[in-house]
This record gives sequence, C-alpha cells and structure tokens, in this order.
Amino acid sequence: MKKNKHLLLGSSIGCLVLLLMAAIEENFRKQWRGIQAAGQNDDGPISVQLRQIVNPGLRHSDRCISCHVSMGAGDANVTGARILRTHRPVVHDPAEYGCTICHAGQGLATEKEDAHGDVQFWPSPMFPARYAYAGCGACHTPLDVPNRDLLGRAKGAFERLDCLACHRVDGRGGTIRPGGGGMEGPDLSRIGIAGYKTDWYEKHLELSRKAEAKAAGNGPWKNSFAAVSEADRRLVATYLATLVSAPRLIEAKAVFHSTGCLGCHKVSGAGGDEGPELTRAGEKDPGQLNFVPVPGKATLDNWLAEHFRSPGSLVAESKMPALGLSEADIDKLTLYVMSLRRMDVPASYVPRDRMNAARFGAREFTTDGATVYGVFCAGCHGLEGQGRRAPGMAAFPSIANSDFLSRVEDEFLANTIRSGRPGRRMPPWGEKEGGLRPEEIQAVIRHLRSLGGVEARPDSKPARWVSGNKEEGRQLFAASCSGCHGAKGEGGEGPALNNQVLLSKATDTYFVETIGKGRRGTGMAGFEEPSTVRRTLTRLEIESIVSFIRSWEGGKS
Repeated sequence: MKKNKHLLLGSSIGCLVLLLMAAIEENFRKQWRGIQAAGQNDDGPISVQLRQIVNPGLRHSDRCISCHVSMGAGDANVTGARILRTHRPVVHDPAEYGCTICHAGQGLATEKEDAHGDVQFWPSPMFPARYAYAGCGACHTPLDVPNRDLLGRAKGAFERLDCLACHRVDGRGGTIRPGGGGMEGPDLSRIGIAGYKTDWYEKHLELSRKAEAKAAGNGPWKNSFAAVSEADRRLVATYLATLVSAPRLIEAKAVFHSTGCLGCHKVSGAGGDEGPELTRAGEKDPGQLNFVPVPGKATLDNWLAEHFRSPGSLVAESKMPALGLSEADIDKLTLYVMSLRRMDVPASYVPRDRMNAARFGAREFTTDGATVYGVFCAGCHGLEGQGRRAPGMAAFPSIANSDFLSRVEDEFLANTIRSGRPGRRMPPWGEKEGGLRPEEIQAVIRHLRSLGGVEARPDSKPARWVSGNKEEGRQLFAASCSGCHGAKGEGGEGPALNNQVLLSKATDTYFVETIGKGRRGTGMAGFEEPSTVRRTLTRLEIESIVSFIRSWEGGKS
C-alpha cells in the first residue's frame, strides 16, 4: 500500500512539473514572444500577445503577424529586429488579407518551421522568396500575355517612347528631370487589371498641342511626348495589358507561352489532352512526389525544375521529351507552374481577370499568330517551325519549310490545323474543346507564312488530275517510299500518308511536286534528281505512286 502511495505521489509531482514546464514554454519561451519583446513603437515597448488577422469575407485567418508584427493593423511603426518591419507597398493590404493567401504556409501555426510549412507532410509550404509572385495565381489569372519575344518588343517600345518619363511602372520611372518633366501621369503598375481609356493617344496628342501653343510651352508635354506610329501603339497596348503588379510572373508566363506547353496540357480549359491538366499543378503535395532523383531539398520547386530538365527520370513512362531549356527558362517555368492554383474564394472577392477567364472564355494569351503558335504548336514543331525529333517518338514535321509552304494553299493548312491527323499526335485543334478559334487558326497560318517567307500560290490544276498506273505505283512505293513512310503508309521516319485528312485535303500537285522535288532541310529527297544511292523516278512513275497513295482514300488499302 505504501509503495502505491509513493508511486501516486511521484507521478503527481511529475505531472505537475510537466504542466509547469508546458506553461513556462507557452507563456515565456515561445519564439514569437521573444521577437515581440524586442519591439518598440513611439510609446515604448509593444505589448506581447498572440496576434492574428481574421477576414470573415474570405473565411480566412492566420497568425503570421505574431512575428511579423508591423504587417498587422495598428502596428506599422514598430522598430527592432528585421522581422518586425512593415511589408513593402503592395496592391493588397496584408493587414486585411493576411499572409498565407499570397505566400502559402500554415497560417494558424505560431512556430517558424510549422508556419513556413517546412514540417514533414505539410501539403502547402511557403513559397521561396524568389517565387513569391507565384502566390498571385491563387486568385488571379493574368490575361492577354504574349510570347517572350513580343513581350520584350512591347516593353522595349514602352521604354523607347519614353513613357517612363511621366509614368511609374513597378517602381521604375516617374522621376523629376532636369529642365522639367516627370511625375505627371498616374502609376500604371496595375493598369492591366484596372483598365484604361483606349483613346489615351488622342488625349495625349491634344495635351501636347496645347502645350506647344503656349508661349512658354515646355515641360513634359513638349519634351517627352511626340507622335507614335500605329505599330508602336499596338505594342504599347500589348504591354499595358500585362501590367498587373507582378512583372516576374508575367515574364514566366511569357516563357510558358513560347514553349508549346498547351499542345499537350490544358490550363483553364485551353490546350491538349496528351499530358495531365496543369490548371492546379502548383497545388501538388510535395509529400506525394518522388524526390529520389531530385538534387537538393525535397521541395516542389526543385521537383518541377528537375522535371523540366529530364521528365522521364521523375515520371515513369512520361511522353514529355527533354526540351533542352536554359536554366533561366527552367526557373521561369517553375515559377509559372507554381502559380497554377485556384483558391476557392467568395464571388465578391473573385478578381476581374479570373472571372473573365473562367466564365467568359477570355484568353490568357494574346491571339497574334506568333503567340498562338508558341502556345499550341512550338512544343512539337519547334520554335521556328523547323520540326522536332524526340527519342521513341515519330519525328514532327517542319511546317515552316519553304518547299512545303510553296506547294499548299491556306485552305489546306487551315483544314490540317482544324481537323488534325487522326492516328497521329496532331489533334483536331478546330474541333476539340479547348482548341483554336477560327481567327486564331488564320493567325497561325499567317505566322507560318512569315516564318517560311512564302506567300500562298493558287494551283491552277484541279485537285485530282493524276491518272497513273496504281499497280506500278504499289511496287514503286514499296521500293522507294515504304522505308520512311511505312509499308501501308502508316508513317515512321516520315509522316503518315495513309491518313484520311491528308488524303482528302492534299492535291495531286502537292504529292507530285513533293515526291519529285523533295523538301529541302528534311530527309525527303527529290526523286527526280539523279542520285547514286537511290533510284531516280520519271514524272509518270511519280504519278503512278500518287495513284497508289490515292487508293487509300476512304479507308481502302
């Protein structure tokens, strides 16, 4: 009995000690308490207490301001450790929206590791500082973002026209200049979301003329504004549409729009079906990923970067080829994919850009031919339409080849884009959900013509005029063509010729000219040209081959 009493007394004392230690730890030794204890404002030391931001409208709360005190309402003048400083000026007030909406992490935690999401199995760790702009994708969907080349030219035009003399953009410009000028116009950093009057140029011209009419006409309207060409005005409009106070995110999205990713993947309903949908790819749970082949820390950004370098090493049986991207482009693509997330917020908080994309079908990319080509086509056909080869895959043809473009009319190109190539990886972009709109197809065709430097040449002959010997053509095809195009025209090193869309849209002239003269820059040699390694064909023999190829029309073999 005495032993039991001693045991009970000892365990009670032990529990009391544990409770006392827990109370001390909670009330005196917490990291956030030490941080707050070092902070002061104009009235002296600040009160040490658990702080939090609660936004009932967003149904969101977090306690980050227990350490980042100056980011909360009423504590903007706290001095002390760096962590106590105020947030740099941003569009959304952290005191209203909190921190984890933009930066991710675990908002209700009060320990650094837990709050930043560095604990094992936490599905939404905080973004690294260099990818902070990825948080914008939780609510926003930037629209009308061009490809990288057009974005660079648009930004260059804005700067070349000296718009920064009067306007500030993302902290640049709008400075007082010697002799007058500067700081006259509004800040344009988020004009792409807020909108602007499309008659801005006419208004600027009017003010410029008024300044010149004055006897002492000087200052910004005389010194910094001149007539702007229509081409430059289009470039300026393109640049203004991208100003959403997230310059690095826009640059990253422009790289995405130059790499052909939507040829295989969907984002916000637009794109292909070959690969997984990416609309919420930034929400991947790091705990569900394989990090064995990934160097460095087991973080989502490291996994994504390694996936862009070598897709097959991370995802078994991946069809995605290694794109040979620079490390700078990999870094930007990683940022963009991390931004692909969709926080469910009340309708009153849904921003205009996301609403336009989700409900009204607004495009996230500009619809000029170069950008549409970069978004949908460059992944397979190359950045300049030169074609692409990847291990284990049929070669993708060069569609900007001048020989090819000189033998087809625009209608052939439009039908090919619209209806695709059944049995191949070329989908019917004009017929599938998430595909191309008619005006976008025409824009791509114009871009291809500009890449190849060849205008459309109408064919004076009828579509079907060949009357060669089909049986002779069968033998000639087996001897000269099947090695690249397959015994039954199913394709191999060369494209599939036994394809109903191709057969229904291509003219006899197209086939005859291609076989006879070949296609420079590709493996397709001209069979009318003398050669020591293959048989030379006469025009009649070529027409016989075309007659045999035509025998496949309607599914015949």
